[in-house]
Amino acid sequence: MQVELAYGSDGMVVELAPADTTVITPGYDPGLVDEEAAFREALRAPISSPPLREIVAPSDRVVIVFSDITRPVPNERILPWLLEEFAYLPQENITLLVATGTHRANTREDLVQMVGEGIVARYRIVNHDCSDKSSLIYLGQTSYCNPIWINSLYLGADRKILTGFIEPHLFAGFSGGPKAVLPGVAGLETIMHNHSGRMLSHPRATWGVLRGNPAYEEILEVARLAPPDFIVNVTTNRNRAITGIFCGEMEAAHAAGVEACRASAMQPVEAPFDIVLTTNSGYPLDLNLYQAIKGVSTAAQIVKPGGAIVLAAECREGIPEHGHYREILHGCGSVREILELVNRPDFHLQDQWQAQIQAQIQLKAQVFVYSSLPEEEVRKAHLNPIASIEETIAELLARYRPGARLAVLPEGPQTIPYLTNG
Repeated sequence: MQVELAYGSDGMVVELAPADTTVITPGYDPGLVDEEAAFREALRAPISSPPLREIVAPSDRVVIVFSDITRPVPNERILPWLLEEFAYLPQENITLLVATGTHRANTREDLVQMVGEGIVARYRIVNHDCSDKSSLIYLGQTSYCNPIWINSLYLGADRKILTGFIEPHLFAGFSGGPKAVLPGVAGLETIMHNHSGRMLSHPRATWGVLRGNPAYEEILEVARLAPPDFIVNVTTNRNRAITGIFCGEMEAAHAAGVEACRASAMQPVEAPFDIVLTTNSGYPLDLNLYQAIKGVSTAAQIVKPGGAIVLAAECREGIPEHGHYREILHGCGSVREILELVNRPDFHLQDQWQAQIQAQIQLKAQVFVYSSLPEEEVRKAHLNPIASIEETIAELLARYRPGARLAVLPEGPQTIPYLTNG
């Protein structure tokens, strides 16, 4: 059987034996018939909130937070429609703030690709810099005793609007909503504590879980201390068509979007598999290995202990130079050393969370990677490079026979499988 995998910009097709293979995809929600009309209606009849135009006065200074290049948010549609709603505001009163979290700054080329030349030319766009203390304001501590630093442009605005899209998240439960504040426009110290070994080791810090998840609960706590006046979140399908629009008060609108997302993305599985073939949902989500670990984490939900995960992720930008993900991987001799390092109370390095998640998975299963990365780079990351997905799958099936079972997640983290037996 042929299976199309989301890989890079163009995808790829692999040939697999149908008798051994179970393909797991999200429920397919068709795109809205008229996205723009539905968007305007959602702004004017929001969830648990007055309409946007009643919230924002003509003299207000407005900050609109939007996701960076690593997220497949349909910003090229959302932002122009949102800005048209603010035609009564002077353009100089509007700042577009890129929620980079700990990621690299978005280049002008990135921004044009994301929102179009017209918006880049006309509006002030600022990349959040989590490491620049001069651009942050201290708000105290969370109930977890973590320091709260938030972008001063965001805090200083008369009206704050968060945009984004909702999908399952590997340790925060779901994206969207308050995540645009933390980690989106938070300081590095705040993000580091929220993404610490202690938080991510909690069993409820995982895909699809909000209640009792300490990482998410702290994210929400911080967003409540720096509350937006309005959020604009969407859900999308595999074609990036908008399937739902959730606008209004942050918690109510996000909750509605989460339930819609959960219904399509979370897929029940009766028993674990020997082998799981996964992706990281293609470009832009598989830009680099750091991001691609999310696809590995998706597969880990249904792989047997001692099984194998095969990841297809282009990683055209390699292993990110910013942060310390590469440094942590290269500096440790094994995945156990990685876990010992990140769980030390005195250890704090940016991107340690991704190294921790990767190492936790590798204690459970072998991980093989098909990508554009040099083989030596993959090996230095404690992973197994492969040149052919089909040949690797065939070898693994032979190893685990008789009765070996293979699952394929062609859309990666757009599908979150879970075992019905817990």
